[in-house]
Amino acid sequence: MLADCLLIIFISICTALLGEGLTWLLVYRTEKYKKLKAEVEKQSKKLEKQKEVEASDRSQKKKIERQEERLKNNNRDLSMVKMKSMFAIGFAFTSLLSMFNSIFDGRVVAKLPFVPISFIQGISHRNLAGEDYTDCSFIFLYILCTMSIRQNIQKMLGLAPSRAASKQGGGFFSPPTQMTK
Repeated sequence: MLADCLLIIFISICTALLGEGLTWLLVYRTEKYKKLKAEVEKQSKKLEKQKEVEASDRSQKKKIERQEERLKNNNRDLSMVKMKSMFAIGFAFTSLLSMFNSIFDGRVVAKLPFVPISFIQGISHRNLAGEDYTDCSFIFLYILCTMSIRQNIQKMLGLAPSRAASKQGGGFFSPPTQMTK
């Protein structure tokens, strides 16, 4: 069981590196991405400084709103640039996941120290025989490992979005902000 866990962690690391490699190849090295990212960084810092200063008059508030709109548009454009790599990575991961899923099908790869809540039991106990819900399937452990490992790899490689840009949000998949007038 320990060997299976270590193998799944190794597979997660390799697939995360593969995913980041594909993303770098298709997105991060392009001039359009570099230009948009630099613009988003610059606008985020500028907006943060403007928000620190109290917006007392109406023209200052309008200026901040225009800056927020520009930042939101650039974030949307940045997300659209990343979209093509998302499809390539999605296809590659789906292929790899089905292959590894067939290899580990029906095997208990780990023992959970708790019984998962009911709506997670379907994935944590997927394709396993028996009623012991502390048994863990490949897919559950793989998803948990990949979620944690991929973000750390992005940070190590310097590919994660900056805190200023993340704080401002406004990406393609972020919730819309409320406009007050």
